[in-house]
Amino acid sequence: MRRNLMIGGALSALMVLAALVSFVWTPFAHTAMDIPAKLQPPNGTHWLGTDHFGRDILSMIMVGARTSIAVAFVAVGIGVGLGVPLGLWAAARQGGWVDEIIMRGNDLIFAFPSLVIAILITAIFGAGAVNAIIAIGIFNIPVFARVTRGGALPLWAREFILAARVAGKGAARISVEHILPNLANLLIVQATIQFSLGILAEAALSYVGLGAQPPTPSWGRMLADAQTLVSIAPHMALVPGFAIILTVLGLNLLGDGLRDALDPRLREART
Repeated sequence: MRRNLMIGGALSALMVLAALVSFVWTPFAHTAMDIPAKLQPPNGTHWLGTDHFGRDILSMIMVGARTSIAVAFVAVGIGVGLGVPLGLWAAARQGGWVDEIIMRGNDLIFAFPSLVIAILITAIFGAGAVNAIIAIGIFNIPVFARVTRGGALPLWAREFILAARVAGKGAARISVEHILPNLANLLIVQATIQFSLGILAEAALSYVGLGAQPPTPSWGRMLADAQTLVSIAPHMALVPGFAIILTVLGLNLLGDGLRDALDPRLREART
């Protein structure tokens, strides 16, 4: 529905705007500590309050948005950059050994929860934003490979593909020139969904100490810092919690709206 697209776009734009503004301005330096002002509730000076070190929570939320976007964006980029070619290759070689190897590899990765894989990778190679990106990106690869293959298989039986074959085009050229453009809508929606899941995964890794490391703010680590202070300073948990909720909600609504806008059949079915 158009409403979903508008609401989702507005919430997503708000997150992106906060991240962009944080490059040039925040109310306070996100690393500046003011111990006498610690655990203050929202007020005229600190609009969203302060944490247990007296740091301004609004400033940390803004910089934390930058971290979440960077991790999720690159992780989705890894999934698209590697998963889509694998899915196209598997569809072009349907039933062959290439298709079998790719899909069984996907099944192997899907056999483990994504968060467990991410924790395993970051635990082996060390905590940090880069390793978190790699961990989340690895799980995105089979997602996009499976989606691409599933969308490409019916296209290979279409008349325009048979015409391209008769014209002498090879499987690789057909995949790039004819199959991929017809999958663009599907991949855009899937990328939006995976982006929201990347935000959640980054927050989860940071919560357990395996994501972005101090002094870089992270919404997940802000939640971890607040868990023992909920009864004293509930705003420390509520602010980053709502930031995650609104961001993921916005991206999911955006994906739903894009699916309606890009798929005429689905749009007509809902009207």
